[in-house]
Amino acid sequence: MRTEPQPSRPIALATRAALVATGLLALGRAVEAAPGPSFDCRARDLASAARLVCQDPALAALDRQLTQVYAQARAKATNEHPPVLKASQRGWVKGRDDCWKAPDLRACVEASYRQRISELQARYRLVPMRGPFFWACNGQQANELVVTFFATEPATLIAERGDQSVLMTQVPAASGTHYEGPNESFWEHQGEATVRWGFGAPEMRCTPAAITRP
Repeated sequence: MRTEPQPSRPIALATRAALVATGLLALGRAVEAAPGPSFDCRARDLASAARLVCQDPALAALDRQLTQVYAQARAKATNEHPPVLKASQRGWVKGRDDCWKAPDLRACVEASYRQRISELQARYRLVPMRGPFFWACNGQQANELVVTFFATEPATLIAERGDQSVLMTQVPAASGTHYEGPNESFWEHQGEATVRWGFGAPEMRCTPAAITRP
């Protein structure tokens, strides 16, 4: 039986090195070919946060996702009065660009995108939701809190009290479920909720309202 000659060790090592180099080259080309964000990365006046999005495929993917979610929100906001969506989006862009002030630029930019995506999905009802649920606070049926939960990432809720409406985002908690807003919080534990409504406001104890509404 005839046996084919085996390549010498130096040739085998050279072949392996060539394969590794080829793989790295292909990986580099794949990264370069990765889809970019929704905006033009060639613009000269880009903020440092926007330049980072252009260079980071994961952040670019979040930017494309936000563009899609924003388009869905616009489709639902055609009869919105006053028209706040466009103005709020401009304000969000400014806030994202202000991430240069943060200790960790990338973490700030990523959190900004995720928060904005969740906010639009919740406010314009673009994802599955639970509720509304009605809570009586401080033992008063008239002191009512209305809460709707949304399957965003991270999870969010919209709480309504009187003529005020606040978006809150879920945060880690040792027990129960805890949501935080700009100056508000909602912590549900064992069928009751502890609510803070406004900066420096005292906590309220809330229980499910006796009357269930559709």
